Amino acid sequence: MRFLLLGVPLSVALLGPWLVPDDLVRGAPFADSGLLGTDFVGRDVWHQVLLGGQGLVLTAVLATGGAYLLGVAWGLAAATTPRVVDEVLMRPLDILMAVPSLLLLLVVATLAPGGALVWIVMLVHLPDIARLVRACALEIGSRPAAEAMRMQGENRWRIATGFVAPAMARVLATDAGTRLTGSLYLIAAVSFLGVGVPPDSSDWAVMVDRNRGGLFLNAWAVLAPALLIVMLAVGLNLTLDRMPEKADHDRS
Repeated sequence: MRFLLLGVPLSVALLGPWLVPDDLVRGAPFADSGLLGTDFVGRDVWHQVLLGGQGLVLTAVLATGGAYLLGVAWGLAAATTPRVVDEVLMRPLDILMAVPSLLLLLVVATLAPGGALVWIVMLVHLPDIARLVRACALEIGSRPAAEAMRMQGENRWRIATGFVAPAMARVLATDAGTRLTGSLYLIAAVSFLGVGVPPDSSDWAVMVDRNRGGLFLNAWAVLAPALLIVMLAVGLNLTLDRMPEKADHDRS
């Protein structure tokens, strides 16, 4: 079931733009023509669904992946360096956490080009990821195996990358589902509010916002993109949550 929940929206998002014909035409708003009818400006809803998910998915994946690359390195550095360096690395993140994430996204999306959205979502997730990695690394770094590596003369970076980082992989894999879902939520929320995107752009969240006025005329113009967003979020969480269990089963 989880593969179906994840596979359907991912397939539509990634492969959909290749299936849309070049000669798109417009009809009457909220008409019954086509597979799912038309939207508020007369475009085919099915074609808009095929076009509307790629940007959302790619932006969420890039932002979450970038946040983990930076956050893991940041947290490991804080956990394996002297206390003074730890304080210098972690205190700016406390300031960043004090800024409401959605407010930050709305301001930047209004003032900056669309590409900045990836960087802002990365910054939103960075403090939590770095703090999680630091906490895990401090606990793992105090285990007997880490102490034995120190006694053998291994340097801090070798211990961090060779022992500490692999030991926290299960925690990070479980957390990744929540972070990726959070990225989808933030990006969809900004698009739904119409900030930084054209009012008639092909985007699932924009479709929900722009077509809700005609919900009783053509419900599919709202339900189709909304269901795909929900399926993607649930499917991601279920799949990533089961990955550590599968890894344990394979090792046994």
